[in-house]
Amino acid sequence: MSRTIFPALLAALLTTSAGAALAAAPPAPSAMVKAAVADPARPAADTARDANRKPAETVAFAGVKPGMKVAELAPGGGYYTRILSKSVGPKGKVYMIVSKAQAARPGGLDAVNALAAALGNVEVTAQDNTALALPEKVDMFWTTENYHDFHNGPTADIAKMNKSVFDSLKPGGIYYVEDHSAPVGMKDATSKFHRMDEVQAKNELIAAGFKIDADANLLRNPADKRAEGNAEADIKGQTDRFMLRLKRP
Repeated sequence: MSRTIFPALLAALLTTSAGAALAAAPPAPSAMVKAAVADPARPAADTARDANRKPAETVAFAGVKPGMKVAELAPGGGYYTRILSKSVGPKGKVYMIVSKAQAARPGGLDAVNALAAALGNVEVTAQDNTALALPEKVDMFWTTENYHDFHNGPTADIAKMNKSVFDSLKPGGIYYVEDHSAPVGMKDATSKFHRMDEVQAKNELIAAGFKIDADANLLRNPADKRAEGNAEADIKGQTDRFMLRLKRP
């Protein structure tokens, strides 16, 4: 077999072994999701990122619905928190899950607490991702461009974290994972390049008990030369990203 063909074939086989996700075009965003994205209260720094992140189509693909209880892992500055809050509406709820390390820093929760107070249906909770203890089981876990980070650090335990997410979801609940993609088998992808091998991610999530419901090509960027190992910052946010919608059976 040609050496030039083998790597591509291997990648295809690995993808199949990780579960054949059904590539799906995102459904049309609902009026509620469109209104959430168009909310004039969103910061200009957030709306400036919309062309790259495609939030309305992303939220629609993930399956966010009014009345849902959503847990957001590593919400950062709240880019998606604001949109999720408006998308689930007043009968829904968003749990912003921040790290205990962030909570322990003086003023570490000031910004997220202020955001939660302004939105009304958002609650901040400091959690160990490997031992989640939310007040209730939720309809969805959401994490964007963070999954690779959960592999890093001396106490990282991705298998335990994914199992904790699984156990914190209602049966039929959704785990939405989006991240900067790395070539299959890239060494130091998570720590050095802030990227995630999609095949590895799928295998990890399946091992935790999740079923891959669908993936999407909405955030793909063929111009991103992933094999060169350029970090996310090197191409100004224009990374090739994978989107996975997973379900707890």
